[in-house]
Amino acid sequence: MSKRVFIIHGWDGYPGEGWFPWLKQELEYLGFEVFVPQMPKAEEPRINNWIPAVARAVGQVDLDTYFVGHSMGCQAIARYAASLPSGSVAGGAVFVAGFFTSLTGMGDDAVTKDVEREWLTSPLSPDDVKSHINKSVAIFSDNDPFVPLSNRDYFSNELGSKVIIEKGKHHFSGSEGVMEMPVVVQSILDISAH
Repeated sequence: MSKRVFIIHGWDGYPGEGWFPWLKQELEYLGFEVFVPQMPKAEEPRINNWIPAVARAVGQVDLDTYFVGHSMGCQAIARYAASLPSGSVAGGAVFVAGFFTSLTGMGDDAVTKDVEREWLTSPLSPDDVKSHINKSVAIFSDNDPFVPLSNRDYFSNELGSKVIIEKGKHHFSGSEGVMEMPVVVQSILDISAH
């Protein structure tokens, strides 16, 4: 069976956004099967909607299952992994602009504040995440307006992720001109090399 990669977009995201189509094409060229599911109600992402959506998209997890998350997608992957039954282990995950400890500049309306609070404060055991993800890489930008670099400590210390810091990539969004992510391709190749 071939290696599968699931690309999970972020808050207000969609499968054709930014670098996702490029990444899908690059990874397919390298022999991966790639899936980019549309997450439910992306404008108001909720844990109770997103985690089951990831589970439905993935089906059976094994060491040939890999994930790429962008922003909120990183949280969704981690929370999905933590929910897996004992013994189910994915090959790895690449977290792009992921956060667990803080967000900035998200907006002041009530829904935004509520969504932000839900994902930042709902309990999550890093040990549960780690036990279901074999290897992980966390990629940050040094000038991300939403995800402070301080989030890297959680990935490094709690999840054991290899941390990579890119220069001047903002939030890695297509709207900011980020249409290709060679660092993600390389990270998938690194964590999937058995």
